[in-house]
Amino acid sequence: MDIQLPPVAAEIQIGKLSKPQRTGDAVATLQHLQKVIGARNFAVLRSLGQGLPSARRLTCALSNWADQAEHRTRLLLEAYGEELMAHLEVSTLPVVWEGEEADRITAMELAPFTERLTSGRLASSGIALPVRLGSNGNGFVVFTGKDLVFDSEVVLDMHMRANQIMIDLLGANEKRMQSVETLNDREIVCLQMAGDGCISEAIAEKLGLSVHTVNAYLGTATGKLDAVNRIQAIAKAIRFGYIR
Repeated sequence: MDIQLPPVAAEIQIGKLSKPQRTGDAVATLQHLQKVIGARNFAVLRSLGQGLPSARRLTCALSNWADQAEHRTRLLLEAYGEELMAHLEVSTLPVVWEGEEADRITAMELAPFTERLTSGRLASSGIALPVRLGSNGNGFVVFTGKDLVFDSEVVLDMHMRANQIMIDLLGANEKRMQSVETLNDREIVCLQMAGDGCISEAIAEKLGLSVHTVNAYLGTATGKLDAVNRIQAIAKAIRFGYIR
């Protein structure tokens, strides 16, 4: 069933943000905004990790890049990752960049509402809308493409909707987590070290435990995450925010 969205409106009211909906609602909104500004792709980047900005990183939580998601995310973060993380710490202004010579952004009166990054680092132009909802809900909603077209009113509306998109994704994650038993500190530490490439013997030596105990922690963590093996357990732990 198609979800009918209202036209992009000039009036922005944070009070319009609703309770978390489904991931499908977030995708429908992303597709709608993509069409409005003439973008080719969208992505939602979430900030993972805690502490100083240098200890945190952006990861792609949702996109329409399909089998190119990992490659396209890497290119974006290599080009602008450090600047985006630094920007997220101090500002909620959307950031825009222009792509190669053939790609341009048609934007009117955007100076007070956006910050421009260095052009030409990526093949496509883009806009990244910062979202700050707390440690688990910080990140960007990104749109890329050739010859993007938007004005200040559209950007303001997109920014409000970007917050709702992140709320929807957080709500969907919480529903998934309800069926996942909470990991304890030892299980998290062992999974983190395994994810960093340590074998059980190395983990046991660093933590002062027996190899049998380490394998037991990894085994119970794998079971709690409903994973088929250690590799899948590590991947799920990253996705759920237990490790980075």
